Amino acid sequence: MRSDGNLARAKGLLLSLMEEAYQRRDHVALLCFAGDVVKLRLPPRRASAWNDDWVAPIAAGGGTPLALGVQRADQLLAHSAARQRWLWLLTDGRSSESPARPEAADFACVVDFEAARLPLHRAQQLASRWQARYLPA
Repeated sequence: MRSDGNLARAKGLLLSLMEEAYQRRDHVALLCFAGDVVKLRLPPRRASAWNDDWVAPIAAGGGTPLALGVQRADQLLAHSAARQRWLWLLTDGRSSESPARPEAADFACVVDFEAARLPLHRAQQLASRWQARYLPA
């Protein structure tokens, strides 16, 4: 996600999603994963106002523990009392992992930030396997 401004675009989309959640008074959580770490950046709670300063520290780099991140998201969603449990996965599709769709997600959306000269289309393939909505960034 570091190349071609993808991380900045992903942060912009994240801010938009959180603003929508704030306006609807939804509950949200945010997991970030890069290198070999999955970090719960925002524990489940009612969405609040966000700004650029909050997302600035979010970084990218190294391999992506996609399966571990999706597994942790499934655990969070399983404990949610929301009527509709959404999973938004923002990815550049560079991970070779192919995790199963989180069972606790009622709806899933994969946003593809891939910008490689030779695209691998992994995010699109993952969305297809998950029967999730696919959105190219």
